[in-house]
Amino acid sequence: MIVWINGPFGGGKTTLTGALLEALPGAVAFDPEKVGYVLRETFPGKRRDFQDYPAWRPLVAQFAIHSHAENEGLPLLVPMSVLRQDYATEIHTAIRDTGVPLHHLLLHAAPATIADRIEASMEYPGEEERSEKVRAFRRKKVDAYTQSYEQWLADDAHVIDTTHLTPGEVAEQALKIISQP
Repeated sequence: MIVWINGPFGGGKTTLTGALLEALPGAVAFDPEKVGYVLRETFPGKRRDFQDYPAWRPLVAQFAIHSHAENEGLPLLVPMSVLRQDYATEIHTAIRDTGVPLHHLLLHAAPATIADRIEASMEYPGEEERSEKVRAFRRKKVDAYTQSYEQWLADDAHVIDTTHLTPGEVAEQALKIISQP
């Protein structure tokens, strides 16, 4: 199975991925941003958002499919915010068309909770300026996330409202969801 973990930037995807790696024997994680980094390095300055590279979506889907096979069908965790419905559909359809089970989880929280979490985050301890750049990026994406949630994400994914949950409780809910066929 492939578990796509979606949600707002700074919403707990990496934390959940770590918890699921511990809870699911043989699970591995794939970060689609790394595909984006390769595309940016190959075509510097061509696109502002690497998800907008037409090659990014099929490359991510194929990497996920082949990584799942390489991992002998054991869980593959994919923490990645994808807020455009057409992009998510392209990737998820390519995966599902192979017959690999795909669980699309959405870590949701109230906008005020997202804002509080962003402000409290310190991506680079001891490097306030660098951490503030990450927080500024995340702040800019909150409205896009909220709009996507209202327009399509809530209907497309298994929603886990993390507003009042601990990371352990989020992991428990995720495990319940992915244990269902």
